[in-house]
Amino acid sequence: MRVLASFIFFVFVYNKTSGQVDFKKSNLPIIIINTNGNEIYDYVKTSADLKIIYNGPGIENDINDVPKEYNGKIGIEYRGSSSLGFPKFPYGFETRDETGEDNSVSLLGMPKESDWTLNASYNDKSLMRDGLAYILAGDIMDYAPRVRYSEVVVNDEYQGIYLLVEKIKRDKNRVDIAKLEPTDNDGDALTGGYIIKLDKETGSNSGQGWISPFKPYTNAWQNTFFQFDYPKASLITQAQKDYIINFMNKAETSLKSSNYKDPINGYRKYMDVESLIDFIIINELTKNPDAYRLSTFMHKNRDSEGGKLKFGPVWDFNLGFGNVDYCTQGNPEGLVILNFNDVCSDDYWVIHFWWKKFLEDEAFYSQLKMRWKTLRQKEFSENRVNHLIDSISVLLNKAQVRNFQKWPVLGQYVWPNYYIGNTYSEEVNHLKSWIDSRFAYLDKVWEIKTEVGDTTNYTQLLPNPTADLLTISFAKKVPKYLTISLYDTNGSSFVVPIIDLDENQINLDLSNLPTGLFILRMSYPESSSYYKIVKI
Repeated sequence: MRVLASFIFFVFVYNKTSGQVDFKKSNLPIIIINTNGNEIYDYVKTSADLKIIYNGPGIENDINDVPKEYNGKIGIEYRGSSSLGFPKFPYGFETRDETGEDNSVSLLGMPKESDWTLNASYNDKSLMRDGLAYILAGDIMDYAPRVRYSEVVVNDEYQGIYLLVEKIKRDKNRVDIAKLEPTDNDGDALTGGYIIKLDKETGSNSGQGWISPFKPYTNAWQNTFFQFDYPKASLITQAQKDYIINFMNKAETSLKSSNYKDPINGYRKYMDVESLIDFIIINELTKNPDAYRLSTFMHKNRDSEGGKLKFGPVWDFNLGFGNVDYCTQGNPEGLVILNFNDVCSDDYWVIHFWWKKFLEDEAFYSQLKMRWKTLRQKEFSENRVNHLIDSISVLLNKAQVRNFQKWPVLGQYVWPNYYIGNTYSEEVNHLKSWIDSRFAYLDKVWEIKTEVGDTTNYTQLLPNPTADLLTISFAKKVPKYLTISLYDTNGSSFVVPIIDLDENQINLDLSNLPTGLFILRMSYPESSSYYKIVKI
């Protein structure tokens, strides 16, 4: 079994006796799993009983209380890859009815579904890196997994704090794309929905897909392997495989072309830039060492529903926020997207060529910087993120004592810790300090510069505010290699028709834009300038 191989690899470090905990009550929901004497495996689900005790906000939960939240059957398995080498196991489970069939239910206020995960956070001693990242991502992206903290008991043995997480799955409340039936083999139905991923080839629905026709970087010995996630590899038809592979090959080919920056016929024809930008931002904020190469999900809906490749949902941040001592390291500086392949070129999973190409597109990079600047005002402000961390810390304050009594790892190195705190509060304070430093670094490298190449050719934009027509006038001639782009404050781009052009001015039609504040960017060969435009 793969799980035994994992134990052999890690046993010399993690073969420690866990502590005993007299566990009876918690302010967190209590999850009780009983396999009735059966083993749990990492390749097939074992039938088990699940009870969830949750009496409501602010009410203490007792292990002997009636399980009002859930009391029924599940199928449970070990999940993860390197995390299976730790003594505190992560789990995946599906809720089932009495006949053993999937049974969609709501757990702890999350929308109904049948597939869930329990994240162990063994090597994350703040116990909150995954939860914090998912909350932040959920604030800015179409969807990120919802989470709930809990304390878990398996076969009458206390296991500590776990994060109950929604599994990434096609569903109207998760990845909201069209359901793809085995009979959907032509027409618009064939075009979506699909979920594909870049990841290790482990798990029950992994290991089937295709190798990219392009190397991750020049002279790389590695390949990039895309995997089918939805439909499942066992259910996807040959026509569906052919379609999504062909679509992805076209998208990749567009990135290799000389005109890949073209807003109409370049990569933007196939890829959704807004979701891509948010995907990059959340992975760089966390400095996630797995970003872009592992736990990287993408999805495509039907052409009639937009049809572009969207990026996300995000997944797996236990090594993020400076919790790694290899490759990109745990210091708060450096961009994973640019540096990983340089510092970890011998890794089996490296970053594909796409990601550097995106940042070489000046319009894309400017859009990313503007999105970052907007998010820093609210969603990603220091005050808000510190408040989230403090809130989670207070929530876990009593339970963390029991967790580290069970797993006495505070003050101990657990692979691949960069920082080792002696207490839980030291771990939390380090996380806050690291994020503050990361904010400062990204603010510096993603600063929006407003230099103009030829300052003698001053520019005037009138009227501003405007309801329809905007005239851009130049003291000299309209620059020969001028490119004009327009974005809203969320970083979304808009196509603006040029209705008139002469030697000294350009007239733009803004009549179809919604009201609000926009940023107009004029790009020259050597620099760019930015202007605020108010549409009324």
